[in-house]
Amino acid sequence: MATTMLKGNAVNLSGAELNIGDVAPIVNVVAQDLSEIQVGGQKGCAQIIVVVPSLDTPVCAAETRRFNEEAAKIENAEVTVVSMDLPFAMGRFCTTEGIENLKVGSDFRAKMFAKSYGMLIADGPLAGVTARAIFVVNASGVVAYKELCPEITEEPNYEAALAAIKEATGTSCCGTCQ
Repeated sequence: MATTMLKGNAVNLSGAELNIGDVAPIVNVVAQDLSEIQVGGQKGCAQIIVVVPSLDTPVCAAETRRFNEEAAKIENAEVTVVSMDLPFAMGRFCTTEGIENLKVGSDFRAKMFAKSYGMLIADGPLAGVTARAIFVVNASGVVAYKELCPEITEEPNYEAALAAIKEATGTSCCGTCQ
């Protein structure tokens, strides 16, 4: 069972632990308009799945704003933020914050994303919501990068995640071009 920290206290995660090289499970999450968004699997483009506990916290809000800004610069990639927020709250957040370059999806119904990706917090004060993590899935549907943030209250390594998505989309330089 994987663990992470919440303000210095260990919390356990439940669900299937997903690692680099694994096929990213196809899971539906709920969009702002109550339609379904599919994440994971082979899509023909790279995916960056940003997992946060709730958009209604300063760290999650800052992270979503940052990925919204960066998403506009990434070609051939789909960016989705997954949380346990209700779709209505996600919609209000996106409208207020001007989030237009990425999708937001809620895992509130069956928590299938959290269970399939091993991101469901199993105990502690945040039990039942998602941990903070980033998954980059390549066009073939394979996890190319994973960061489970060691402390839920801290932002991820943006530079590493963005480098991974650039590599997964084939836009980074391999060093052989002139």
